[in-house]
Amino acid sequence: MMTTEVPEIAGAYLFEPTPHADERGFFCRTFDAEVVRSVGLDPAAFLQDSVSRSVRGVLRGLHLRSGAGEAKLVRCSHGTVFDVVVDLRTDSPTYLGRAFFELSGERQTTLYIPAGCAHGFQSLTETSDVSYRIDRPHDPAEDVTIAFDDPELAIPWPLPPTSMSQRDREAPSLAEVLKQRKG
Repeated sequence: MMTTEVPEIAGAYLFEPTPHADERGFFCRTFDAEVVRSVGLDPAAFLQDSVSRSVRGVLRGLHLRSGAGEAKLVRCSHGTVFDVVVDLRTDSPTYLGRAFFELSGERQTTLYIPAGCAHGFQSLTETSDVSYRIDRPHDPAEDVTIAFDDPELAIPWPLPPTSMSQRDREAPSLAEVLKQRKG
């Protein structure tokens, strides 16, 4: 498994496995505690696993957690997604940095997103499954959403959104979220 730092987001990493393919399909390791530990992360810190299924064009995000935030490992286990991370940690050297990835079930790459970063994705295939490994139990009272189409972020979503939650459709701008966090 190869580990790559994400230059646009301090503390973010890509974990790229080597799928072993044959006539049956493929097999690969998608999580390795020693590899995670090698970049300074505690593999035992991840407490909850979740999965979302989306159809082509569905857009989810941009989401983050208030308070202590939430670090997560994200992987597209089936299909393909356009994945976005925005660094909202005011003390980070990459504050307001953005990074874009194509995650796919073919490659099984896992993205580590540090606490304090916003995350979103759009399904590019008829069905996409995204798996999350999260370092804190989910508390809906800490959910924060930022407008996916905020002009300040200028995220180049590849498809027109076909569906999204009401929460995502009505999300405030980045400026409004940053103002609320200061206040």
